[in-house]
Parts: sequence; structure tokens; C-alpha cells
Amino acid sequence: MVKKTTERDASDAGKLGTLGSLRLRHHQTNEIILVPTPSDDPNDPLNWATPYRYYIATLVCFAIFFSNFLAAGPTVAIVDVTITFEGPPGLDFASKIAHVAYFFTTTALLQGMGNLVWMPVIVKYGRRPAYVSAFILYTAVAAWAGGATSYGSELAARIIMGFASGAAECLAPLTIADLFFLHERGLVMALYTAALTAGVSGGIIIAGLITIKHDWRMIYWVAVALIGATTILIVFTFPETNYSRIDSISGPAAAFEPHVNEKVPEDLKQRNDVKLVESLEGPQSVKRSYVQSLRVFTTKCTQESLWKLFIRPVILLCLPPVLWATLVMSVTIGFLVAISSNFATAFQSTYGFKAWQSGLCFIASIIGSLIAIYLGGAFSDSVADFFTRRNGGIREPEMRLPAIAISVITAPLALVLYGVGIGKGLPWIVPTIGLGLLTFSIVQATNVTLVYTIDSYRPVAGEITVTQLAFKSAFGFLLSFYTNPWIAESGYSRAFGAMAGISGGVILCAIPMYFFGKTIRHKTWRWGFVKSLAHWDEDREVGE
Repeated sequence: MVKKTTERDASDAGKLGTLGSLRLRHHQTNEIILVPTPSDDPNDPLNWATPYRYYIATLVCFAIFFSNFLAAGPTVAIVDVTITFEGPPGLDFASKIAHVAYFFTTTALLQGMGNLVWMPVIVKYGRRPAYVSAFILYTAVAAWAGGATSYGSELAARIIMGFASGAAECLAPLTIADLFFLHERGLVMALYTAALTAGVSGGIIIAGLITIKHDWRMIYWVAVALIGATTILIVFTFPETNYSRIDSISGPAAAFEPHVNEKVPEDLKQRNDVKLVESLEGPQSVKRSYVQSLRVFTTKCTQESLWKLFIRPVILLCLPPVLWATLVMSVTIGFLVAISSNFATAFQSTYGFKAWQSGLCFIASIIGSLIAIYLGGAFSDSVADFFTRRNGGIREPEMRLPAIAISVITAPLALVLYGVGIGKGLPWIVPTIGLGLLTFSIVQATNVTLVYTIDSYRPVAGEITVTQLAFKSAFGFLLSFYTNPWIAESGYSRAFGAMAGISGGVILCAIPMYFFGKTIRHKTWRWGFVKSLAHWDEDREVGE
């Protein structure tokens, strides 16, 4: 059981930095307290109309869906792609397929590692510049990849594609945190995680259907149209969502009680002392016009140096909660990367499936993602709220972790079903159910752990996200080199059985994190190198 937070605990936490410990329910009425506290500024995203906020969230989900659409989609036609760039089948055709697989593994690698470059820019200059530039570049390189005529040209296009499309992965959690209160984020973050995995599955399904009557290049032309349409919506309807709340924050301890705005004396207003009034009441702002909201650059969002913003994601990996969450993401999404690197040949050799038939098996992944939206989002919110009520209205980030118990079972089961199904030649529905359960586990487990770490270190939510995405991608990239040799040496059943054991063991670490996570968070936050390289400046505070 998470230790109950006393008023003294709250006071001490306020002095040290709350690290996610805050009052979410009023101690007398038990009503939910809005965290962060919205300002009186009409430009504050938390004050925007609820339908508009959900429109932006929907657009973010479309962006993240299409950012993964081409990541794995064309793998369903890897044989045809290999013939185009490496020549007709022969005795060495397997090695040629492995050579062409670099198109897809390098894209996956750059999607994560590229965020180490994107994140400092996003934090320093805002969300909109990154969204606009990344998607314009993504649309252009998608067209380049569709028209490339040499191996080198295709590889270069795919590498830059990974860099451009990966920006959406780290932007989305930041945008959601900008737009929604703490008690609302679980569900919206689950939609993001579902869109992230559904983009891979949807890309494979649609790409497979396209190959029935068209050349593999048509996959890219369809993608260019869809990505281009999303880019137009981003350019003309997506505003800057970053908002500075530093003026309304009186210190970290303020997160334990509802914010109360002090009334500014009328005589100060009549003296027209704007600076003094603003220092007490906040900026006297007028709502931005539509044209003003389309400005790509507004202002610097922090005074932190680009170097500190760049190095922080690496330092954050040293914190046990972040390291564990990164491992959860790595052993779920990473193993899906392992599957996607050879599923087409596996289903072809075992069941005689054509490319489009193999692609349709990923419908199970879409279904798994949709189910996990509730169990990874609203359900995890309910679990966290249950323990918050029992803790006198004080929320600890660890209170969300019991919800991950579902994935302790489903993630290993998924990998066993896929490996044994392919290895033993069981009916095609067996590995297909495995695909669905694995995708379910990705959405459910990674959403719980990602939201857990964001709640713990909210002011650096962007860097927290990048840490997990970057090292997940590196893990998946390395795994792609060893998957086929591993399977060749051990067989599908034993190889995926080992993966099942690894995934189950990593997710099961939620138990010690639940009991000791709060103590670990605060003690490791005091480490010397963490203080100097990971602690954030005051202008990064967000009222939580």
C-alpha cells in the first residue's frame, strides 16, 4: 500500500519539489481539484472550449497514426521491394531481404533517436514550430521514398523520414499535458498510445490491400495524400499549446492546495500601473485572433540552455522509475518490431499467405488497441482515483500502477501464442490472437508507465517521453539484427518463449515500484549529478 501523505509530508515535499505528490481531491468535500489551476487568460489552453481541446487531441492522434503509417507498412511488400532494388530471387535472396530490411529498421531507429534533437527545440521554442516543420518534411520525404530508384536514395529517404515522423511521438504527450487537467489525461494518453500502435497495424493492413492490384510504390503515394492532408490541417488549425504558468505558482507546495487568486486593489488599477497589476493579477491579455494563432514562432518558452535540454533525457534514464518505464516500453514495442521484421515471410512459409493476407492479420492489433484504450486509460484513472480517495485526497503517481496487472498476463501470453503458433504450425488464428494481445499490452502497459513517469516529473514531460522513445528505438533496432539468427538457432517456440519471460519479468517490477516508488523518486532526485543536469529551472514549472 502506498504510504498515506500527511500534511507534514506535503510541506516537506513542497520544499523538495513535489515530484507528482499533490492534492487532487478537496480534504473536506472530496471534490476533484483542477490541476493545474487554470488562469483567467483566454489564451490559456485549459480555458479553451472542451470540443476544441478534443479536436486538437484528435488531430494529434491522426498525426501520430500517420507518423507510423510508413514505418512498417511497406514491410508487407518486402519481397517486391527487394526485387526492385536487389534483383530477382536467387540462392542469396534471404541476404538481400536482410539488406533491404535496413530501410525499415533505420526508420524505426531515427523515429526515437531523432527526438533527442527535436526535444530541445520543442521545449525552447514551442510545439507549433516543430509540428509544422516536421510534417512538411515528412510529406516531402515520403514522396522521395516512393520515387527513389536506387538503394542509396531509398535508404536516405527512409532515414530522414524516421527523423521527421518521430517528432510527433514526443510532441503528442506534451500537447495532451498542455490541454488537459491531471484527472483527464489517462484516457487521452491512452488514445495517443492506441494511435501510435494502430499506425503500425493500419499501415500494414492498408499496404497489404494496396499490393493486391498495385505496385509497392502505390503505398507511398497513398501515404503522401494522407500525410499531406494531415499537414494541411496542422498548418491551418493547430495553435501553439505551450503556456507559461510561472506567474500563478507560489512554489511547489502550492500543488497541495487549490490555487486562490488574490484580488488586486482597485486603486492600483486606477493608477494604471500595468507592471504592478500584472505582478499581482497576471498579464492583462486579449484573446488571440485566428491569424495570430497561426504564427509559427511566438517566444522562447524557457531560459534553459539547449545543451541542458539535450543532455537531460540521458540523465533521466538513471532514475529507476524512468529506467523501468523505458524497459517496459522496450520489451513490448521492441518485440513487436521483432515480429514486424519477419512476419510476412513467417506467415508465407507457414500458411502460404500472400502479402495482403498477412497484412489482414493485423486487424487483431487494431482490435487490441481499441480495447486497451479503456483499460489503459479510463480504467487506470479509476484505479488511481480509488487509491487517492483512500489517501485523503492526496495523489501519488504510483497509485496508477496496479492497473498494469492485466499486462503482466497478456504480454507474455501474446508472445507465447505467436511463437508457438508459428513454430508448431498451429492454425493461423493462434499467432494472430498473439498479435492482438501484444498490441493490447503495448497500449495498456506503456500508457500506464508513461503517464506514471509524466505525473512524477511533469515539468520535464517532454524529456521523459524522449528518454523512453529514444532508448526503445535503440533496443528495437538492435533486436532486429538478432531476431532472425535467434529464431534460426532456437526456433520460434523457444525464442518467443524467452521474450515472453523477459517481458513478464520487466512488467512485474511494478510491484516494488508500487510499494517503494515514492521513496526511490525522492532519494534519487537528490543525487548530485541529477541535481546539476536534470533538475529544471523555475520557468519550467506548470502548476503541478
